[in-house]
Amino acid sequence: MTGNIVARRYARALFALGAKSGVGELDKLGSDLAALAGALDEAPELGRIFRNPIITADEKRNVILKLVEKFGVSATVRNFCLLLTDKGRLDCLSDIQAFYGVLLDAEKAVIRGELMTAVELAEAKRAQVKAALEQQAGRKLELTFSVNKDILGGVVLKVGDRVLDASLRAQLGILKDNIKRGE
Repeated sequence: MTGNIVARRYARALFALGAKSGVGELDKLGSDLAALAGALDEAPELGRIFRNPIITADEKRNVILKLVEKFGVSATVRNFCLLLTDKGRLDCLSDIQAFYGVLLDAEKAVIRGELMTAVELAEAKRAQVKAALEQQAGRKLELTFSVNKDILGGVVLKVGDRVLDASLRAQLGILKDNIKRGE
């Protein structure tokens, strides 16, 4: 819980700093953070280094400087990472990046969601479904598509904490419950 609060505070601070320069800078900061967080996700030993109290702040600083140099991130993100190192919060980088993404989506009026189908949809059908959902929502929609044969047919749409289950499996479950109750 505490880590989440800390991540939110740092993400808001970086977002406020980037907002002074406009949406382009916010996007750049977001992509830089995503690159660094991706590196931490791909190499869990880096996360262990940043969480280890035996490793000194200078050693952590050297590691993050090499990582920052490798990805060629902006000076703002570089300084931000050095601040995180000094404060002992570098292990929160992935959480900071995740919440920063939420703030960026809110700023750009973007909704993220997942559409699950029983079969793979053709690219044209994906675009058609996405356009219809964007029109209905009245906002830009970033959809990820996945396949789950267990739903039998139809779709399951997850947007934020809401789930619209229009799958054949769910409909059969409702029908089964209605038959059990005698309706």
